[in-house]
Amino acid sequence: MHVAKCRLHGGSVVFGCLEQDQLIVLSGVDPSIRTLADLLEQPDPTQSAKQLAASATERVPAQAYAVLAPIDQQEVWAAGVTYRRSKTARMEESDVAASCYDRVYQSARPELFMKATPHRVVGPNQPLGIRTDSKWDVPEPELTLVMNSRMDLVGFTIGNDMSSRDIEGENPLYLPQAKVYNACCGLGPVITLRPAMPALANIGIRLEIHRSGTVAFQGATRATEMARTFEELIGWLGRENRFPQGVFLMTGTGVVPDSDFTLQPDDQVSISIDGIGTLTNPIRPAGEL
Repeated sequence: MHVAKCRLHGGSVVFGCLEQDQLIVLSGVDPSIRTLADLLEQPDPTQSAKQLAASATERVPAQAYAVLAPIDQQEVWAAGVTYRRSKTARMEESDVAASCYDRVYQSARPELFMKATPHRVVGPNQPLGIRTDSKWDVPEPELTLVMNSRMDLVGFTIGNDMSSRDIEGENPLYLPQAKVYNACCGLGPVITLRPAMPALANIGIRLEIHRSGTVAFQGATRATEMARTFEELIGWLGRENRFPQGVFLMTGTGVVPDSDFTLQPDDQVSISIDGIGTLTNPIRPAGEL
């Protein structure tokens, strides 16, 4: 089952299930489940969604709503260096960074960092930002875990962990500046609830970047290429850490453009993940967003 947060053409923001190009509006069916985050907090989100859908009376055609990022007040975190290709790319950024990323790839403790607060997150077809003080910027397509406040893994979505590689490569201590800024994070288009997600072996992750109507870069990987398990990453994130509103966790990237590639304004980035769909965003200077 796919659940989403949407804006109706009249301006109302609602949540619901997406089925056959229509939105089954779940908002208002049960006064105790007012938001998408409330749904994810239920003991069994899939069963709750089915019950709400069975009682729902409003169905909206695709042309009458826009899909938003499926986030309410959750934090967004990210894991780094979870794929061998990511380790290699991070080591290419600079000699200073090389030994750090080589060690963390093999370490028991993963690299985890806070990626975005909700106002820095954009949804489908909304512009993502690149820093104007950076000359080497890339998207990072990532299978993203969705947890509730109990740290239950309740669903999956697509994440784009935008990164300024030259800033990070200059000094690993600059990681927050390379990763966290206006419109630095894309999420969506939907959350696939856990029971509906394909088996790990069947999850492919694809990135395609269009520039001036042509493909400037494309690449692919599989979720099975990850060096760490979902349970491992969730366990480390939850150590000494509480998330009262729930949390999104990007699981790292295995698709990295070559070192001579950088994003430019008006590029269009599309990330497709089996079982979820495709997240597409245009690129703009972050200072304009």
